[in-house]
Amino acid sequence: MKRCRRIATLAVALWLLGAGLAAAAGLHGRVSWIDDGDTLKVVGIGSVRLIGIDSPEMENSPRDRYYERRGIDRATLRRIAHEALHFNIRTAKGQMVTLETGREQRDRYGRLLAYVVLPDGRLLNRLLLEKGYAAVYRRFDFRLKKDFLRAEAEARRRHLGLWQQ
Repeated sequence: MKRCRRIATLAVALWLLGAGLAAAAGLHGRVSWIDDGDTLKVVGIGSVRLIGIDSPEMENSPRDRYYERRGIDRATLRRIAHEALHFNIRTAKGQMVTLETGREQRDRYGRLLAYVVLPDGRLLNRLLLEKGYAAVYRRFDFRLKKDFLRAEAEARRRHLGLWQQ
């Protein structure tokens, strides 16, 4: 009986290890809808919020104050919001993507927080920063924050997107 219990315990431990490795490898799914510059929907997963970035909202928002303090007017914010949406549609909609989660799995709205890896290996989160369609979300720490800050700084230096002034 002890031997059976040990074998069952070992089997459960191996199963849990395998499940953990599968989770670490990332979730996969097809992008079915683009909500805006930093939120999309993935079949079988639901709503996904891109970790570490903030793209302007399509309509006036309290978040606009963050950008206005940096000298970016609301007309520019609305234009960049639409450009980010269309970029995501062209780049990610219909694509099979890999989602890599961070320390926090979900935001307060229940959206999965993830890095979105495109089929060619590029990171959608970072692409939006490189084009100036998003700013680094500075409120929380995340694994790629230093890299994202460098990408944003380069977009600023090149006067792209949000940073055109």
